[in-house]
Amino acid sequence: MTMAATPPLPPRMTLVTLGVADIARSTAFYEKLGWSKSSASNENVTFFHMDGTKLGLFGRSALADDARVENSSGGFSGVTLAINFDSEQEVDAAYDHAVSIGAKATKRPEKVFWGGYSGYFADPDGHLWELAHNPFAPLDKDGQMELPE
Repeated sequence: MTMAATPPLPPRMTLVTLGVADIARSTAFYEKLGWSKSSASNENVTFFHMDGTKLGLFGRSALADDARVENSSGGFSGVTLAINFDSEQEVDAAYDHAVSIGAKATKRPEKVFWGGYSGYFADPDGHLWELAHNPFAPLDKDGQMELPE
C-alpha cells in the first residue's frame, strides 16, 4: 500500500482573522468573554488562543489593504481564513496550486511588513484565504500555530 502524498494545501485552518473597526474595543470584548490573549499581540493586532486554532483581530481597512481587496460590504467580508506553513517555499507551492485549480489570485505571496511572508486568494464564492509563513509563530507537530501565552 502506498501512502498518499501530502496535498500542497493541507486541510487545516491555523488562524481566523476578523477585520474590526476598533482593535482595542474588540480586544476588550473577547477578553471579557474570558478568552486568553497571546503576548504576541500588540496595538495593531490581537491574537487569542482557541482550541485547535487561533483568532486574530486586525483593523478592517488594514486587512482589506493587506489582501488587496476593496473595503466595502460588497468587496470584503471582513474575515480571512489562514493556513500557516513552515517555509516561504511551501506558501508559494500552496498558492500556485490554489490558483491552478481556479482560485482568484488577490495577492501573490511576498515578504510583508510584520516580518513574515504571505499571499491571498479567493475561493469561488469570494472567501479570502491567506497563506503565510510566520517566523514568530512556529507550527507544532499537528501543523497548528504556536503562540506565547
